[in-house]
Amino acid sequence: MSWSIDFAPQIPWPLFWAVAGLALLLGLIVLLRARPGALLRAGVLAALVAALANPTLKQEEREPLSNIAVVVVDKSPSQRIDSRDRRTERMRALLEKRLAAIKGLEVRILEAAGGPDDDGTRLFAALESALATIPSNRLAGVIMLTDGQVHDVPKSPAALGIGAPVHVLLSGRKGEFDRRIKVLRAPRYGIVGSRREAEIVVEQSGRAPRAGRAVTLRIRRQGKPDKRIATRIGERVRVPIDFPHAGNNIVEIELEAHPGELTKSNNRVVLAAEGVRENLRVLLVSGEPHAGERTWRNLLKSDAAVDLVHFTILRPPEKQDGTPIHQLSLIAFPTRELFSEKLNDFDLIIFDRYRRRGVLPILYLDNISRYVEERGGAVLVAAGKEYANQLSLYRTPLSHILPAVPTGRLIERPYKPRITEAGRRHPVTRGLPGASTKNPAWGRWFRLIEADAESGEVLMQGPDNRPLLVLDRRGKGRVALLLSDHAWLWARGYEGGGPYNPLLRRLAHWLMKEPDLEEEFLSAKAKGLAVTIERRSMKETVDPVTLTEPDGSKREVLLEQVAPGLWRKTITVGAPGLVRVQSGKLTALANAGASNALEMREVVATEKLLRPVLEATGGGAFWTVGGAARGSDATAAQGEAATPIRMPRISLLRSAKILHGSGWLGLKDRGAYVTRGIRLIPLFTGFVALAVLLALLSLTWWREGR
Repeated sequence: MSWSIDFAPQIPWPLFWAVAGLALLLGLIVLLRARPGALLRAGVLAALVAALANPTLKQEEREPLSNIAVVVVDKSPSQRIDSRDRRTERMRALLEKRLAAIKGLEVRILEAAGGPDDDGTRLFAALESALATIPSNRLAGVIMLTDGQVHDVPKSPAALGIGAPVHVLLSGRKGEFDRRIKVLRAPRYGIVGSRREAEIVVEQSGRAPRAGRAVTLRIRRQGKPDKRIATRIGERVRVPIDFPHAGNNIVEIELEAHPGELTKSNNRVVLAAEGVRENLRVLLVSGEPHAGERTWRNLLKSDAAVDLVHFTILRPPEKQDGTPIHQLSLIAFPTRELFSEKLNDFDLIIFDRYRRRGVLPILYLDNISRYVEERGGAVLVAAGKEYANQLSLYRTPLSHILPAVPTGRLIERPYKPRITEAGRRHPVTRGLPGASTKNPAWGRWFRLIEADAESGEVLMQGPDNRPLLVLDRRGKGRVALLLSDHAWLWARGYEGGGPYNPLLRRLAHWLMKEPDLEEEFLSAKAKGLAVTIERRSMKETVDPVTLTEPDGSKREVLLEQVAPGLWRKTITVGAPGLVRVQSGKLTALANAGASNALEMREVVATEKLLRPVLEATGGGAFWTVGGAARGSDATAAQGEAATPIRMPRISLLRSAKILHGSGWLGLKDRGAYVTRGIRLIPLFTGFVALAVLLALLSLTWWREGR
C-alpha cells in the first residue's frame, strides 16, 4: 500500500500559477510592511491558493512484479572448440541455480546459434527479438555465456536501449593460441586456359609456446601433385590459380599445424573460382544455298557465346557465264587466311552440304585433318546427297577423320529419326524432348545418305537402322557426321517439328569439349555438408566411387542410376572441407560446408569485442576457467570434467551505480509493480476549505478591529 498527495486545480494550470504568483507577491508586500495582522492576511492568501490547488490524498494498492534476467547461451560452431560447449553447459547449470535463489527474479534462457549464410555468431539479433516481449521496466540484466567472438555487436551500444547491465561469462581460457589463413583477395572467375593469382596471409592470435615465425603451406589442385610453400607469419603470399576447364576450379591451401594450437579447423581455406570460356569461334562453310542453310546460321548467331564466320559458295569456279569477278561476291573467299594462317583460331568448323568444287585445295583439307588430330580441333559435317557421289568430302584427306564410309546409295523415303541404345546414354541425345525408341513424337525426314559406320558411336538412326548421326574422337580432336540435310524440317515445324535447337546446340558444344556434355564424366557438387555425386558413362553399369572426406578418411559410395547413362547419389560428409571423389582415372572435387566461414576465422576467446557494450551498460566480463589447455584434444577432453568453474557471485541491487566487481556481478532491482486499486481523499475542498477561509478572515477582521 502506498500513500501520496496529488493536486487537481479547480482552474487551468496556467491560470492557477498566475494566481499563486500574485498571491505570493501580495503576501510578501504585506509581510514587508510589517503591519498588524500581516501573518493572518498572508495565511488567508495561502488558504485561498490551497483551495484552488485542490490537494488530494491518494492511496494505491500495488502488486510488485518480478525482475527479469535474460541468459543468452552461445550455441555457435566456435563453442565446440576445446570443449567450450560442455563448459558452457556447466556454467549454465550453476548460473540457473544461483539465479533461482534470488527472490523475485524471473529467468529466461535464450539459445543463439550461428547466423544463416555464414553470417557468424548473432547473439544480439536473438537478444533483440527476446527483449521485444519483455517490459523495459522489468529487465534486471543480461548475462551472455559465450567465447566472446560475436559478430553482430552494435556499433552504437546506446542504440540497444537496454537500461540494465550486460555481463559476459567467457567460456574460453586465458592465454589461448591459434593460427589461421586469411584470404586478402581471390579471383571469382577466370578465362579457361589462363592463370590468375590469389593473395593470402598467415595470422596468429595469442602467444605460441616455442613457436617461430616460419610456417609451411601446402597447396592442392585437382589433377596436380601437392606443392609446399615456406613463408612467415604476417607475410603476404601469392598463390597462382589455373583455369584448365570451364566450371568450378578449386584450390585448397592448408597451413601446417603447430603443437598447442587451439584448433586446426581454420588452418585451411578453399578457393573456388569459375572458369569461363571466351567466345567460341565457329567457321560455317555452306557448299550451296539451300533450305536448311539459314537454320544453321540462325542457330549459331542466337548463341551469345559464339562468334560466327559464315561463307556460302554461290558459284563454283568451273562455271563460266561471263559474270564479272567483282560481281560474284562482296569479298573474295579468303581460303588461305582461313584454312592455313588462322585455322587454329577456330574452335569448330562446320561443312554444310559442301562438296569438292575446286574452292578448297586438297592441301587445305589436309590441314583440317591435322587440325583435328594434332591440335584438338572439331569438325561437323552436315552431309547432303553430294556425300554419296564422286564429289564427296570422303574422297579427300578428310576421310582420315570421318567415321562413316558412304555406300553411294541415297534413301529417299519418309522416316522418323530414332535414338539408338548408345544415343539414350550419350549426353548429346539423352532425354531429347519427344524421344522414343519405337515412335518418336516429332516430324519426319525424307532423305538419308547411306553409310557404314567404321568407328565412333551411332547416336541416331534412320530407315533400315542405318546410321544418321555418328560421333567420333580422332586424335586430340572430335568429329560429328550428320547423314541427312533435312534437319531444317524440325526447325520449320513440319509435322510438329522436333528438338532441333537442343540437338544441334548440344552437338556443337560436345564438339567444343564442354564438360557438361562429356560421355565419361564425374562431378561433385556440395550444398552445405550434402555432396551430390554424378557419374556419366556409356557403359551399362559403373563401379562404386571412392570418396575422401576432409579428414582424410575414405569410403566407397554406390551410385544409383537415374537415367540411361546417368548415375547419382547425395551423401552427407562429417565436416566442412574439400571432398575428393574418384572413379578410375576420373576425379572431382567439391567444397563441402562453409570451410572459410566467418565463424571460424577468429576463434581465440576474447572480451574486447563486447567491451563497448559492457562499458555503456555498466556490465563486466568474467573468465570462468584458468589458462589454456596443453596436450592433445583427447587429454583436454578427459580433464574437462575436472576443470573448476569460477562463477561470480550475483546480487540484486536497487540503486547501486557500480554493477560489477572482482568476483561479483550485479542485477538491477527495477521495483516494478502493477496498481490494483486507488482511493482518493480530498484534503482542502468543500466545507473544510470554506470553514478555514472563514476562520482566517474572522481572525483578520478581529485583529484589525483592536
